[in-house]
Amino acid sequence: MKYVILMIALMLSTNAFAQSNCYTASEFEAEQGLRIHSELMVVSLNCQHMNHVNGNLYMQYKDFTRRHAGLIARYESTMKDYYTRTGASNPESDVNALRTQMANKIANDAARMKPNVFCKAYGNRIIQALSMDEAKLRRWAATPFRGHPVSHPMCTAG
Repeated sequence: MKYVILMIALMLSTNAFAQSNCYTASEFEAEQGLRIHSELMVVSLNCQHMNHVNGNLYMQYKDFTRRHAGLIARYESTMKDYYTRTGASNPESDVNALRTQMANKIANDAARMKPNVFCKAYGNRIIQALSMDEAKLRRWAATPFRGHPVSHPMCTAG
């Protein structure tokens, strides 16, 4: 009887987790990783006229994307799985909408600043990101930042 009660409790808690909107640690990292990538895209497009030691910022962004294509694809897959888990009717569309929302936020920052001021403030992020290996990039994506909250809270054990 205790075994049956324990199994029912486990099934209920697993089902509640599956239906919750909270993020697992990997979902948290995935959203932040996609935010980083989306922001770098906007920076690269707004600052492509700037050159640094490694060359044009847009080309450096493309190099970053090429180097981390596998990780970026895993982040997108993780977010699609999240949206599926939470009952979304079109998870791929939801990932695209999330990325657009993130890009729009940094694009609005760019629009409020003079181009040279924006590029000076944000351009070095591409250089910083380009110098990271996958482990370091994942640590960056897994770090909570007060000024950049994720869309949903982290799940807590019950």
